[in-house]
Amino acid sequence: MSNAAYDRLKVRFARIATLGEASAMLHWDAAAVMPPGGGEARGEQLATLAGLGHELLTAPEVAEDLAAAAAEGAWDEANLDLMRRAHLRATALPTALVEASARANSACEKIWREAKAAADFARIRPALETVVRLQRETAQALAGATGLTPYDALMDSYQRGVTAADVEPVFAAYEAFLADALPRAEAIQAARPAPILPEGPFPTAQQRALCQELSAAIGLDYTHARLDESLHPFCGGTPTDVRITTFYSEAGFEKSLLGVLHETGHALYERGLPTAYARQPVGEAAGMAAHESQSLIMEMQACRSDAFLSFLGPKLHATFGGGAAPYAPANLARLWRRVSRGFIRVDADELTYPAHVILRFRLERALIGGELSVADLPGAWNEALHRLLGITPPDDAQGCLQDIHWHDGAFGYFPSYTLGAMAAAQLMRAARAATPGLDAALAQGDTGPLLTWLRTHVHGQGARLGFQDLLRAATGKPLDPADFTTHLTERYLTA
Repeated sequence: MSNAAYDRLKVRFARIATLGEASAMLHWDAAAVMPPGGGEARGEQLATLAGLGHELLTAPEVAEDLAAAAAEGAWDEANLDLMRRAHLRATALPTALVEASARANSACEKIWREAKAAADFARIRPALETVVRLQRETAQALAGATGLTPYDALMDSYQRGVTAADVEPVFAAYEAFLADALPRAEAIQAARPAPILPEGPFPTAQQRALCQELSAAIGLDYTHARLDESLHPFCGGTPTDVRITTFYSEAGFEKSLLGVLHETGHALYERGLPTAYARQPVGEAAGMAAHESQSLIMEMQACRSDAFLSFLGPKLHATFGGGAAPYAPANLARLWRRVSRGFIRVDADELTYPAHVILRFRLERALIGGELSVADLPGAWNEALHRLLGITPPDDAQGCLQDIHWHDGAFGYFPSYTLGAMAAAQLMRAARAATPGLDAALAQGDTGPLLTWLRTHVHGQGARLGFQDLLRAATGKPLDPADFTTHLTERYLTA
């Protein structure tokens, strides 16, 4: 056994992480500022970086060092375990497949932008078929190495230790809850006064300044962050150079502001990761469900709470002017907690959002398993949405073309959204119990007590713990969907 071997592995994995950081910045650039003509070259750049990282991870000496390495202490032991996991998955994939997938994903994502704008599924179908074929090959290869099913092997890429068998009963139970809760919530909502819409226009410059001010107020350090615009809001970059994006419409400020608060939650997680293990596997986030819990604990649990709205309402009124009534906290609550059976996932309310995720989980699992062809995706999508919410999209732009994920090769990702929402409710309940003054602080616009608790129990833990163990350590139990349905009942089903 040799500590020298572990030291060599740490150097190697830091180089791999640095390549990943470069790739992350190129992805941000492609989404935020790259001219359309740069797409082909960008695809090659990303493929080359993916190939280089894969070669570093699969070199013969890595297996030798992993066999000889010794680590001392829980953090280094966890780091070494994650190195072994990464190596096992990487050696299952030929470099040619990794590069081909990166090229196909980049090419498909560019075509998707055009196809979505034109609501033209036929335009994207050939490129998406290539992406799906390569994802199936990837899934089969990973399944052979890990002993997981092909779809579970892809899920494990985003949230380790969580399988379709774990998710299925949780989603089935939520579907049953929604069938009862949704009509009840709609009836309660209909009996209340209609919300008053703020009067625009809302100048983009004012929105941008407000978004940056509020994201900084809830903890984002702009000496290590940027706020830009993109077609689809996201958080990218690196822990010391975080990039968040949103989009603006002068007809309304809600989407831009709430989008920034959401992405700030992601950014705060990245900024809070343990610096002592930067660029090491254990120093990364605990997975995408854990990541989504951090965006939603800020946006949905904290910033849409009654306490925070009492702070936010006057600030919005001071920014945009007009009558005060639309910015009254009770009116903002009616506006921002409005239940609606809509077609678009990113616009969905808390109650119906999981239905959109359940739909995608089932369809992508069928696509990877070969039970659903890409050609049949639009019809399958429309049928599934009608079954879940009783509505049918008028076109594919509002149906199967609305999301970037599959067109960028992200299969197995979608369950993380709802697992994250459930974890956010569970974590918020634990944070409130541990921090009695939390809501009083939120009423002053102060997320400090919440952020301090998260820094200790989530952010600072890095990837040392898996999703369930992270929740156990923070809340005393594994994922408990009842905390989420209790939150929804209190917020939407109390007359």
